[in-house]
Amino acid sequence: MADGTLKVGTITTSSGSGTITLGQSGETITVPSGATITNSGTATGFGGANTPMFRAHRNANVTLSNGTNTIITFDDEDIDTGNMYDSSNGKFTPTTSGKYFLFAVIKWSLNGGINYIELRKNGSNTASMYTNYSIPNGDHVYAISNIVEADGDDYFEINVYQGSGGSETLYGGAANSFFGGYKIIE
Repeated sequence: MADGTLKVGTITTSSGSGTITLGQSGETITVPSGATITNSGTATGFGGANTPMFRAHRNANVTLSNGTNTIITFDDEDIDTGNMYDSSNGKFTPTTSGKYFLFAVIKWSLNGGINYIELRKNGSNTASMYTNYSIPNGDHVYAISNIVEADGDDYFEINVYQGSGGSETLYGGAANSFFGGYKIIE
């Protein structure tokens, strides 16, 4: 072992249970290119988690009047790992700073006109999807997503503008209108 190489097939503790430590503080353990790491146990301390995360949907249909901006309250939570989505006001308020991937989908009956969906941060538009032309009558799906920075004091919400000339229906249901997101592992 003059060159510092230890060649063995298996390393175990003398008792058959316990902790085996490779290296010490300040050292680097290198796994060479082409090597495969197989985990048959529990991996801890690697990577990170995409939390907090949430997904909420609009439970029931809502009628939107012509010429109105409406903050959509997605009132039924499907998942909320950090209790940071408020289903009473439709706001996601991540208290953990970082970058987040946020998305929303709405399905509504539309009869032309100017219509859009916005992702808002602290009340200001950060991303939008809209039409400003006459679209065929019927059901339409708008989807929006963005990567946003949150500093722990920000909130995010979904705003829609309905300008078809009459009242329209935004459809509820877990597969029709929903809002969600998660923290990106950096």
